[in-house]
Amino acid sequence: MKPETRTELARPAMFLDRELSQLAFNRRVLAQAEDPAIPLLERLRYLCIVSSNLDEFFEVRVASLLAAASVDGVLSEHPSLTANLNRVSAECHALVTRQYEILNTEVLPLLQDAGIHIVRHSQRNEAQRAWVKEYFEREVRPLLTPIGLDPAHPFPQVVNKSLNFIVALSGKDAFGRGTAIAIIKAPRVLPRIIPLPTELSDTPGMSFCLLSSVIHAHIADLFAGREVMAYSQFRVTRDSDLWVDEDEVKNLRQALKGELLGRQFGRSVRLEVAKNCPPELSQFLLDQFGLDKTRLYQVDGPVNLVRLNEIAEHSKNPALRFAPFIPGVLNKSVNNDIFATLRRHDMLLHHPFQSFQTVIDFVRSAANDPCVVAIKQTVYRTGMNSDLMEALILAARLGKEVTVVVELLARFDEEANINWADKLEQAGAQVVYGVVGLKTHAKIALVIRREGSSGNSALRYYAHLGTGNYHPTTTKFYTDFGLLTSNPELGRDVNEVFMHLTSLAKPHKLHHIWLAPFALQEQIIKAIRNEAKIAKSGKPARIIVKVNALVDESVIRALYSASQDGVRIDLIVRGACTLRPGVPGLSENIRVRSIIGRFLEHSRIYYFRNDLAHDIYLGSADWMNRNLFRRIEVAFPVLDRALKRRVMAEGLNPYLKDNVNAWELEADGQYHRRKPRAKQAPFSAQKHLMHALGTATDESQMTVAAGNERTVPKEARE
Repeated sequence: MKPETRTELARPAMFLDRELSQLAFNRRVLAQAEDPAIPLLERLRYLCIVSSNLDEFFEVRVASLLAAASVDGVLSEHPSLTANLNRVSAECHALVTRQYEILNTEVLPLLQDAGIHIVRHSQRNEAQRAWVKEYFEREVRPLLTPIGLDPAHPFPQVVNKSLNFIVALSGKDAFGRGTAIAIIKAPRVLPRIIPLPTELSDTPGMSFCLLSSVIHAHIADLFAGREVMAYSQFRVTRDSDLWVDEDEVKNLRQALKGELLGRQFGRSVRLEVAKNCPPELSQFLLDQFGLDKTRLYQVDGPVNLVRLNEIAEHSKNPALRFAPFIPGVLNKSVNNDIFATLRRHDMLLHHPFQSFQTVIDFVRSAANDPCVVAIKQTVYRTGMNSDLMEALILAARLGKEVTVVVELLARFDEEANINWADKLEQAGAQVVYGVVGLKTHAKIALVIRREGSSGNSALRYYAHLGTGNYHPTTTKFYTDFGLLTSNPELGRDVNEVFMHLTSLAKPHKLHHIWLAPFALQEQIIKAIRNEAKIAKSGKPARIIVKVNALVDESVIRALYSASQDGVRIDLIVRGACTLRPGVPGLSENIRVRSIIGRFLEHSRIYYFRNDLAHDIYLGSADWMNRNLFRRIEVAFPVLDRALKRRVMAEGLNPYLKDNVNAWELEADGQYHRRKPRAKQAPFSAQKHLMHALGTATDESQMTVAAGNERTVPKEARE
């Protein structure tokens, strides 16, 4: 199509709303909780995941919207900002209402049928009530501090997302005054889910009670001589984005330690109360937290569904869970001499279908190898317990040059990263915090080894580049690719990135890696335009991309333009996507789908047919403005042809074929679930990969299982 005939729509028509798209993702997760084909405790987990996702959505996205719409802390009357907030608020309320409907009408009754009972006070028998009362007196009451509000006892500081109670009292207090309101904080050290002794139950199975129910049942005992007129649990969510003036602070780590304490008391953005909370009490709380009624969520159940995850931890019934999955593990001979293996060929790992242990062994082998002289690694998320971090500490103690680039501003992992930074420095490692103002989100590790005879030795690079974090827990549940290589040019590129991060000097020209914020967006746009050029010449052109989010307008405009030039584009976007697919004259050659399954789709893959060159890049970056311009990110090519075929056969083709866990995006922003057509067999990408990779025991088997020619599309075999 000629440029002058292209459709140029106004911005609201060209792009979907980011926040509504993010909420649509949570709708798709919630659909997992509705699915009767999914084991019951897993359905409960999906409900908990939605709650956790919404917590972060309010803490970050809604907080950002409120800040943008506020002037000196007061909401402005700007029509577009107010309208957007109202749309987001309406969708959030509808989502939460449906979430509790599923809990109360489907999941809890089915759990009861399966012998898992959450017993309210009114449902407990006399023996259970006696046990709960004794538990309250022994474990709970000593830790409670009811606060009657008066001029000497003002409304207390309420910690972000903590469980609290508001109580309305009649009569006068012990000093003859009419203090009508009291606040009770639930101690965070107490479990929210309390197993009841099996022998006390009238029904078979396991019985639990909630801490909130225990406190509710004995609230009157806390106010001797007063009558409790009404009460409700409540929970406030606060703005949790950390802010430090990076131009002013001299030590970012010390500044963050102080800022972490303040996170618990940021600006209020949401108030949750029980469904039966009297209007006067909820209004009192709204006034205290400076919120209007649109920020009030009256819920029919616990104010924090995330805590129900503990029930799944207690239950041992395997029928209520996903069947156990054991990832494929490489042959021991590979791990025993991983450097010799890498000298022969690159290795591609696909987590969680293949074990992350190989990456741990790579770093651990480097720590113990006397020929290794240096190890460099980035850390974005790694958790409180990490074999990788312990291996780096060991390497430093053994005298190797260990450099770790720790991202202190990895949201909600700041404390863990500060702790690791302290331990690494104590062991003698060189710890740096990346570039001020830019998060270091790249996932790279480099081992430098001295090889050869004493008179003719040389340094050789061994690198790991990944799409996911070096985190022992998420590697079991997130889909990610990792490349282990001894390719000298890739190794030099990785070392150049580390030199840039530590010295702050401008990076030299990189052979293969696309580095943000310098070149990644430019290279992506260039690759998209190259496909468009190929299409305009009359040759087949193809783009397939798998990312977590697609919201960068410059990239979306380039994709629109390529679509109009005839490039066939498939986008696999798990979360927020603001591109409108299928709009005549704009994006009719673009399809967008989202995969929601047992594992969280996290890998980033960029495929460009490139006139039969078949460029495949893996990376740490989603196609978002923050990733392309405000973070240190890397995208790296898969150079080995056999491994390219594996990426296509495992990372892209199964997801385009999926008709079980796939949702397709329409031009109006709505998603519909893909279902098998008539006489078409159900196909789940994740189940396929579990079967293909989970039982493999060595690298050759893995390649045959998921990377043979029959599983590669025709265009990738040409």
